[in-house]
Amino acid sequence: MRIALLHTADAAGAPEDPVLGQLEDALREDGHDVSRVVVADRVPPVVAALCASPPDLVFNLAESYGGKSALESNIAALLNLLHLRYTGSSPAGLLLAGDKSIAKKVLGFHGIASPEAATVYRGDLDWAGKLHFPVIVKPPQEDASLGVTTRSVVRDLQELLETMSAIHREFNQPVLIEEFVDGREFYVGVLGNESPKPLPVIELDFTDFPEGRPRVASFEAKWGDGGAGHGAEFAGTRAVFPETIDEELLRTMQATAVEAFRALRLRDYARIDLRVTAEAKVYVIEANPNCYLERHAEFARAAERAGMSYRELIHTIVELAGARYAR
Repeated sequence: MRIALLHTADAAGAPEDPVLGQLEDALREDGHDVSRVVVADRVPPVVAALCASPPDLVFNLAESYGGKSALESNIAALLNLLHLRYTGSSPAGLLLAGDKSIAKKVLGFHGIASPEAATVYRGDLDWAGKLHFPVIVKPPQEDASLGVTTRSVVRDLQELLETMSAIHREFNQPVLIEEFVDGREFYVGVLGNESPKPLPVIELDFTDFPEGRPRVASFEAKWGDGGAGHGAEFAGTRAVFPETIDEELLRTMQATAVEAFRALRLRDYARIDLRVTAEAKVYVIEANPNCYLERHAEFARAAERAGMSYRELIHTIVELAGARYAR
């Protein structure tokens, strides 16, 4: 099979994302002919590259267009218009999950708990729950924790207004104000379509997080200071498989992740992020369609824990996508 890896252009001077080489190796080991197509800031070159020699399947890794995460769903829509088969979620799923304020409404309709929240844009209130301080303030249309720092957790009205103003200026989009759930953070991968299955639960361990800072999966905690893979918050967190946790709670988290996956109309694979209170109340805080597939990242590690090698995981995603188009 001829497979095109569709990916976002790296920033100038940035090192190549290792997942590209890892995916190429896994797909070639499975006997596929693999090429790369870059999504930058112009559509014609992408269309020309895909139409010059149409692949049998596009492995869609594109997370933005022109540097804007909010336009991610348009890439999948373009693939639909070109009548190309591709892995991962549809434009609808990417749109629902990609805007956290919309995702919360959908989850609420389905009875899936997420933190109380409000959405505001330049003084206009879209909707509001019964909020209590502390709250966390973030841009709802960004992913990878972009725009989220430990300063995003605010405890009074003055901090709230200052943080809202900063997000409006930097991102020019609505602000999501979400009640801060002080608890443990977990990631649950989901794999499948007609009968999606949860992968083993991973916890983001904050044991060594800098003292005095709110425990949030900030951009620095995930990617390091400036995205450089170092810094106190990056060093103070680690993804682990929880060893001492109630089996019923594990099942509840996995069931909640599958419910969120279905409610948001996701496909093939995704990662659902959860917060759990001391009273074992489970909240969905984010859904990540087409989540990061680097072999040492959470999703691939969870699949390995479930008995799937990296090659088998990538093979499964290709098979899931192919089965959707075979019907």
